Amino acid sequence: MSSDCNMFIGLDYHDQSVQVCGLDGEGGQQFNRRCRNDWQAIVASVGAGVPVEAAIEATPGAADLAEQLVEYAGWSVHLAHARYVAKLKQSPDKTDFSDAKLLADLTRVGYLPRVWLAPHGVRELRRLVNHRRQLADRIRALKLRLGALLRDHRVSIEGRRWSQDWRRRLAEQMPTLPGETSWIIGEHLAELAEQARRLKSAEQRLHQVTADDAVTDRLLAQQGVGLVTATALRAAIGRFDRFRSGKALARYCGLSPRNASSGMRQSDGGLISEANKPLRALLIELAWRLIRYVPRWRAMAAQMRRRGKAGSLIAAAVANRWVRRLHHVMKEPTMA
Repeated sequence: MSSDCNMFIGLDYHDQSVQVCGLDGEGGQQFNRRCRNDWQAIVASVGAGVPVEAAIEATPGAADLAEQLVEYAGWSVHLAHARYVAKLKQSPDKTDFSDAKLLADLTRVGYLPRVWLAPHGVRELRRLVNHRRQLADRIRALKLRLGALLRDHRVSIEGRRWSQDWRRRLAEQMPTLPGETSWIIGEHLAELAEQARRLKSAEQRLHQVTADDAVTDRLLAQQGVGLVTATALRAAIGRFDRFRSGKALARYCGLSPRNASSGMRQSDGGLISEANKPLRALLIELAWRLIRYVPRWRAMAAQMRRRGKAGSLIAAAVANRWVRRLHHVMKEPTMA
């Protein structure tokens, strides 16, 4: 709790309106009212010249509003972890009124589960990274559907799947397939070509927007890291110095083992479930590249195999260790 703050504000965010609750330092409610979703209206409802520490749930649109309140009103605004806050909202009489008051009170007593308020540039990069991932997912889904259609008709095509030669042989096979199946395959191939073009355009855009970014350049200098992995790390993490240790960063990336111990039994229950799953998948893929091409990680994987560890566990362990090392390399303060 900041000593110079004498008003603690809880903001229950909605698309058209925001419920605003104000508490004093002793927890006394000063007001709890609804106003339109606009930073000026919110500030007017609180009053000018009042030192404020505010909290708002991390929901779509909330970060933009929080940034405006920080920049234009000079407030101290924290984003609250939506999932943890939801666990606290267990009252059978849950209302916007009570939700706003809960956020204000958690801020007042210093128990607010905070998340990082990423700056505008990082949030824009996240949107671009997510767009590129959605295009890649669509391409993967189309390829799976094409494979299923070919299996239905017991069509086997020689060559490396999806290479130019393989596609040419597929085109030669299409006239021999039933009419509707041949038409559907043609539609899928046309969409696949269009999605591939859009994917390439998205990756070019990623390269352009991060061309002068020092953090991305440092990530690209790491062994095995390409543009997709570097920009995904940059977008998700933002600045590495906000994590106090490599262990904390590995947990944020979802690479920490989940403890499933009970009584005298000590065991791990796989990786933790609370994670950025697309980022974790990218880091697991990176681990397999490191195992294949980098002697240090190949040796670690070989040692774990000799101990009878499964391949999936080995990849997760390598990714965990690599992320911890990355934090050590990248932890110097950087501009967000």
